[in-house]
Amino acid sequence: MRISDLSIKNPVFAWMLMFFLMIFGWVGYSRMGVSQMPDVDFPVVNIAVTWEGAAPEIMEAEVVDVIEDAVTSVQGVKQISSSSKLGQAAITVELELDRGVDVALQEIQTKIAQAQLRLPRDIEPPIVTKVNPEDQPILWLALSGDVPVKDLMVYAQDVLKSKFQTVSGVGDIFLGGLISRNLRVWLDADKMRAEQITVEDVLAAIRSEHAEIPAGQIETATREFNVRMLGEFSDAVKFGELLITQRGGSAIHVPIALKRVARIEDGLADQRRISRVNGSRAVGIGIRKQRGANAVAIADRVKKKMKEVSGALPKGMKLGVNFDSTQFIKQSVSELTRHLLFAAVLTSLVCWLFLGSWSSTVNVLLAIPTSVLGTFIVTYFLGFTLNSFTLLGLTLSIGIIVDDAIMVLENIVRHVEMGKSRLDGAVFGAREISFAAMAATIAILAIFLPVVFMKGIIGKFFFQFGVTISAAVSFSLLEALTLAPMRCSQFLETTSHGNFVIRFVDKTFVRLAESYRRGLTWTLDHRWTMIAGAAVFFAASMLSVKSLRKEFVAAQDQSMFMMRLETPVGSSMEFTDGKFKEVEAWLLKNPAIHRYYSAVGGFSGGEVNSGMMFLTMKPLDERPKNADGSSVTQGQLMKTARKDLNAIPSLRAFIMDLSQGGFSSSRGFPIEFTVRGPDWNTLTKSSLELKTRLEKSGSVVDVDTDYKTGLPEIRVHPNREQAYARAVSIQSIGTTINAMIGGVRAGLFTDNGRRYDIRVRAQTRDRLDAEAIGKFYVRNQRGEMIRLSDVVDVEEKPTLLAITRKDRERSVGIFANVAPGKSQAQVLSDIETLAKEVLPDGYHVVLSGSSQTFKESFQSLMVALVLGIIVAYMVLGAQFNSFIHPFTVLLALPFSLSGAFLTLLIFNRSLNINSMIGLLLLMGLVKKNSILLVDFTNQRRSEGLPPRAALLDACPVRLRPILMTSIATLAAAIPTALSRGAGSETTVPMALSLIGGVSVSTVLTLFVVPAAYSLLVRLESGKTAQNSAAVVRAVREAERFENTKVDSLV
Repeated sequence: MRISDLSIKNPVFAWMLMFFLMIFGWVGYSRMGVSQMPDVDFPVVNIAVTWEGAAPEIMEAEVVDVIEDAVTSVQGVKQISSSSKLGQAAITVELELDRGVDVALQEIQTKIAQAQLRLPRDIEPPIVTKVNPEDQPILWLALSGDVPVKDLMVYAQDVLKSKFQTVSGVGDIFLGGLISRNLRVWLDADKMRAEQITVEDVLAAIRSEHAEIPAGQIETATREFNVRMLGEFSDAVKFGELLITQRGGSAIHVPIALKRVARIEDGLADQRRISRVNGSRAVGIGIRKQRGANAVAIADRVKKKMKEVSGALPKGMKLGVNFDSTQFIKQSVSELTRHLLFAAVLTSLVCWLFLGSWSSTVNVLLAIPTSVLGTFIVTYFLGFTLNSFTLLGLTLSIGIIVDDAIMVLENIVRHVEMGKSRLDGAVFGAREISFAAMAATIAILAIFLPVVFMKGIIGKFFFQFGVTISAAVSFSLLEALTLAPMRCSQFLETTSHGNFVIRFVDKTFVRLAESYRRGLTWTLDHRWTMIAGAAVFFAASMLSVKSLRKEFVAAQDQSMFMMRLETPVGSSMEFTDGKFKEVEAWLLKNPAIHRYYSAVGGFSGGEVNSGMMFLTMKPLDERPKNADGSSVTQGQLMKTARKDLNAIPSLRAFIMDLSQGGFSSSRGFPIEFTVRGPDWNTLTKSSLELKTRLEKSGSVVDVDTDYKTGLPEIRVHPNREQAYARAVSIQSIGTTINAMIGGVRAGLFTDNGRRYDIRVRAQTRDRLDAEAIGKFYVRNQRGEMIRLSDVVDVEEKPTLLAITRKDRERSVGIFANVAPGKSQAQVLSDIETLAKEVLPDGYHVVLSGSSQTFKESFQSLMVALVLGIIVAYMVLGAQFNSFIHPFTVLLALPFSLSGAFLTLLIFNRSLNINSMIGLLLLMGLVKKNSILLVDFTNQRRSEGLPPRAALLDACPVRLRPILMTSIATLAAAIPTALSRGAGSETTVPMALSLIGGVSVSTVLTLFVVPAAYSLLVRLESGKTAQNSAAVVRAVREAERFENTKVDSLV
């Protein structure tokens, strides 16, 4: 008994199965998280180290090199890269894809702990984290206002952060532009000299006179007392009363109060970053979500919390949403939902026109919710989120779902129109078509099976896509072979003679079938001419590939982008901030800008000559209009900003499109590569020449590099002879300069249950130039005060702003955006050509970030494509029990590529990762048509017809379902192809690939496949054909025997 017979015999079971899939699918859907990208662990671990005041060279030699040496031995390390800047370093460890990132993270932490003794004592503990694109904040709030900066910072850190951390689903809070509260001890060099006090005396006094040490407890026979020694000062005023009781370790008979040599301030840490929102000083509050959580729901809860908190804000403070990435997710999901609805409407219209019955139409439409909701059960239990890949998979699967239902339904309707009852028609029709339906579905699964095993980080993203579409296809087959026949046996109606439109469509198909039969007769008479013509067409269409732009992902109008602004190396914070204000003034005048957030010095500080800007544009319908009446696009605004802002003197602006930054843990530029070689001077010179040549090529914009030189550096050389003669230690010299110039943390103080740093530093007027260093005093081993100018020499030289390394050797990174209208693939090819011309022997270019992912992904997709075809051939060969028929079926594939490439070229769309996905699906879909032709022809041959007669009989009969499924597929793709909403830049190329490929392939398949079948049939082994015919006759006899029992199904 066939599975379709089982569902027809037990309709209640079939109805319960359908309701089960719908109900529990909806439950799974309602509980799934929503995010922009799949929640995938990147095999990357970041190590962040802070050592205040340390030069980049010192960070590299004493910190980075030690840590890199330690983690190199960790199993599965693929690449180690690092960046050393003033006072901080970042080491990135990229692991092999099959390496468990959580286990590797623990091993890296262990290795760093083992190397701790080799690291400087006063560095901050290294922070080790794993990287994930989902770890980026989904929402940026901004606390701003015309209030003292300290009040703003303290309220954000002590009050708001904890309030938002309690929101369900929030994983972490990142405060951008925060300057922490500090108790500042501003030392006066003149007063210190007058009191014969050095900075070492001050630091020693703070450590000894400001300390709270646990004191234990007192126990008696009846009571127990906790003992607490309150040795810390509670506020800034009292802290000034702290007594300096020793000079160089010797007691002072009359202690000196700290306030006599320093000014005490309850203030903030050194200003190395400045944040503003729409012109007002601000603190950015970045909201990160927990893994697998619903980004949209979390953002809504955070915004609700924001409204509650806003009512209790201190006077003058404002809290607003500055950057909301979930808005685009909402719009994308809404757009895809509309596509599904429109696809269902158009599909129902196609079914009604072809089948002439609303009951048949409803039968087909029920396949959509059943299969889609059933897929949500699978994705929910696998822990997937609703993201661009799972939703794209479901959108693509709609055509397949409808095709399966139409294929079965049309055959059942054909049997009913031949005079059979609904029950008989359902049984016979489902049985007849079941093999073709299973063969077509398994062939589609075979295409997507290799996608699951794709290499590279893109393979981890495509895993969810492959599983989603495989589940949807499987459920569509189950629905088509069980639920659809059951419903047809109960309420199928055919009313094709009751409507003028339907009668017209029926007559049109009759004429089409007759015309097709005549065309097929000519084709079978001129088989080689047809195949040669098709081959020429395919070869000519392949030439269009050279004219197609090739890129990783298409740029999207997300109504938000970033800018990196840079002033000349060595610029002060004040100078850079002034340039930022000029940019902000330009932004405030631009009517397309809704809101901006600027971070001078970056989010965490460190580079005072640069910073970031988040820009949010107004909704498309609220933006100013172009001359043709269309709204200003994000691309147009980026182009205008690039031109106008780079015209500002002493400023460079680099535009960053957030939609181009996925699939890698790097900066997010479409063009990223590093230049490597043995000699540092040759490397930098060659890299800068390559960068210049690249800028002049015109194929890229926003060219940037991580090699920044020219930073003024004041170098202090101890005069060892003079220091020895005066009994001054090098350590004392270093401690004095570090504390007076850079500032040091000397302890902690408590206020309202929170701990804050005590920071000691010379006041501003005592550290304005290099000569000020020589005016400081240090105590020698005999207790005497020695002026630093007597024991040190000072010089000024340019140095590096940052030092980057790849695999433990210095490298120079270059980043750029692809110029509008240019091809990313061509730019990467040009870079390799330029590298051969510019770089000397021993120096080479290594792609990284998005560029590396682009290259790996296209190679991996091509491998998946070839493997999919091989697996499809094997599956079809097993199903048809033939080596010849699978080849005939697969002849439809080349013409689908021809149609897809030509369509992309006509509509000026690029060949990118999304259009490649469309090609993959296309190669699964178009095989259905040839499977229908070959399978039905084989059935006719098994009944005794010769090949030519079988083709002329079977192909016109299958014309209607072939055209019906093809037109339904086109109808389902039309809403996506015409889309202009959020995310349409990525979905339109996919839909165009489907439309072009299905259209061309359907037309050519109807003629080329029969011609090839007729030619190849003579290659069949006679013995194999006889055996196959005997088996088919035996099966037919068994089916006829079973058919006599149809009445028992009632």
